[in-house]
Amino acid sequence: MKVLVVGGAGYLGGAVTDLLAQTKHDFKVYDALLYEDTFLKNVDFVYGDIRDRKKLLKHLKWADTVVFLAALVGDGACAINPDISTELNHLAVAWLAENFDGRIIFVSTCSVYGARNGILTERSPINPLSVYAVTKFAAEVHLKNKNAIIFRLGTLFGVSDQFSRVRLDLVVNTMTAKAYSDGELKVFGGAQYRPLLHVKDAARAIVDNLETKHKGIYNLHKTNIKISDLAQEVKKHFPKIKIEKIAMKFEDSRNYRVSSELAKRTLKFKPKYNMSDGIEELKKILEAGRIKDLNNPRFTNQMFLTQFNTHKLCKEF
Repeated sequence: MKVLVVGGAGYLGGAVTDLLAQTKHDFKVYDALLYEDTFLKNVDFVYGDIRDRKKLLKHLKWADTVVFLAALVGDGACAINPDISTELNHLAVAWLAENFDGRIIFVSTCSVYGARNGILTERSPINPLSVYAVTKFAAEVHLKNKNAIIFRLGTLFGVSDQFSRVRLDLVVNTMTAKAYSDGELKVFGGAQYRPLLHVKDAARAIVDNLETKHKGIYNLHKTNIKISDLAQEVKKHFPKIKIEKIAMKFEDSRNYRVSSELAKRTLKFKPKYNMSDGIEELKKILEAGRIKDLNNPRFTNQMFLTQFNTHKLCKEF
């Protein structure tokens, strides 16, 4: 099978391409390297923007399956320029649906549920509270009548591969980095829940469903956890740190727990990695001095895009 991984040089893409390299699939990466200066992984690579329709169409005609990972990711990152976020996260997927008739695997987010009580399934009402969630849900709509599987991911964590950047703006990774660098954690509120998933488990679900006949929407997560309890999990790996709880409403109003029973039952989804795995693998990298500057904006989507000249994203093709 010929697989085009759009956005394959990113955080999730790194884990996906590692797994694809272990298969017999013929695959290539199409990526604009927004956060990267180089891409040195030994795979077929096409440098391209998803808004360059003529260029992308050429590679769509080659592919049997498209794994569409390209997006501006995160509430803060998408809020910087809602128009560009809509262009990349929503309209690019609408165009894909109109111009590609093969298998599509699309990555969405559990944040489309917003702030809700109870355990949320794929049939639960949505309540997107951010530009990111709104654009992701809008993209999902265009794929309903396609040969497409949509994964609503929990918050990812862990280390992806040896080439893509480590994201330090994801709650487990953020807390791990803060515990290492500051020796303390500040927990604002702490009662809000997050569904969590290791980046490699997300990648495994994608690769395992390249050739299946499954379609529709599936939640993917490993565990639901309160932010205050997550801080205690991090402390198990950094026993000397102090945890300061600040009694106030957390600045991010998302609060939700999800069920992945549909994926477990239908797709045989079995996440392998737990929080401890992700915390420990990042801890080892930090303690070995393998990340020179934890404050480098490239590790945080919002910080990078805030300092980035956004006019560079406003291209005409």
